[in-house]
Amino acid sequence: MKTKVDSKDFLNKIVTVKMDRPMGSKHPKHGFVYPINYGFIPNTVSGDGEELDAYVIGPKVPLNEFTGLCCAIIHRTNDDDDKLIVVEKGKNIDDKTIDEMTNFQEQYYNHVIIRSR
Repeated sequence: MKTKVDSKDFLNKIVTVKMDRPMGSKHPKHGFVYPINYGFIPNTVSGDGEELDAYVIGPKVPLNEFTGLCCAIIHRTNDDDDKLIVVEKGKNIDDKTIDEMTNFQEQYYNHVIIRSR
């Protein structure tokens, strides 16, 4: 059963991301290629009615699944579709790197990066 969630509840927590768009795959509608792994948190419902999405930053190979730390959230201010930023536990990543690594998709949305409540 899928549960409606608040993305902020995942901050600083260990999560498992199931990839539906692994690194190197092509977006089904828009045709761009994913330079990083992108997936979702199973059994969740986000603001857009779909599973809560997540960018996995760090691993340089296509993945099916990844368990790591949610270190930040991209909160879209013009769309109800937050994205978790998930990294290997113990890794630090700054906001500039998050923006650079997710720009391929986030360039089309206004957003802020949330680090803590």
